[in-house]
Amino acid sequence: MNNTSEIQFIKNYDPDYPPFLKTCLANKAPAYISSMGNINLLKNKPLAVFSSSKCPEKVILQTYDLMKNIREARITVISGFHSPIERECMNILLRDKQPLILCPARSIEGMRLRGEYKQPIADGRLLLLSPFDEKQRRPTVPMALYRNQFMAALADEIFVAHAVPNSKTEQFCREVLTWRKPLYTLKSDANANIIALGAKPVSPDNLSEWT
Repeated sequence: MNNTSEIQFIKNYDPDYPPFLKTCLANKAPAYISSMGNINLLKNKPLAVFSSSKCPEKVILQTYDLMKNIREARITVISGFHSPIERECMNILLRDKQPLILCPARSIEGMRLRGEYKQPIADGRLLLLSPFDEKQRRPTVPMALYRNQFMAALADEIFVAHAVPNSKTEQFCREVLTWRKPLYTLKSDANANIIALGAKPVSPDNLSEWT
């Protein structure tokens, strides 16, 4: 059995290579992905979580309520956990036995592992995943955009807490909708722009709407 604290590599011809990467990303699919942790979490039909950095307070509070319900339902979440609201979502989810997949916008080779990640990795409920090679150790805007596409391709469903109108996040929503994957957002006038694009509005306290 492989040590989950060691970096493993999955090449695009390996049986464990996620097929949705080739389906959604086509010729932009990575030649290999690197992982640290429980690779079987990819089989849990993860929910991808995104949000613009700027987000209305009401939407932030609704998102936190949603994350608590997702935590209780043990839904596997995949995210970069980069924007302020995404980072707080991770803090909420790490407080229990929640399975998580973290995708930084850089290589995980040579990355210093934060203390709060070590026990969840050892427990098999945290997976670090990256499509970047060892030379790509400093995040850039293009790398962050590609990381988001990578995560959305891996996910069964996608949740966007908020996308500022005419932002990169809104453009990302447009792209994801062409993949015909379920895209959800919160019921709020602040999200009218992506609801108009085709995102399904949901309530934070009713996960049965996610169908």
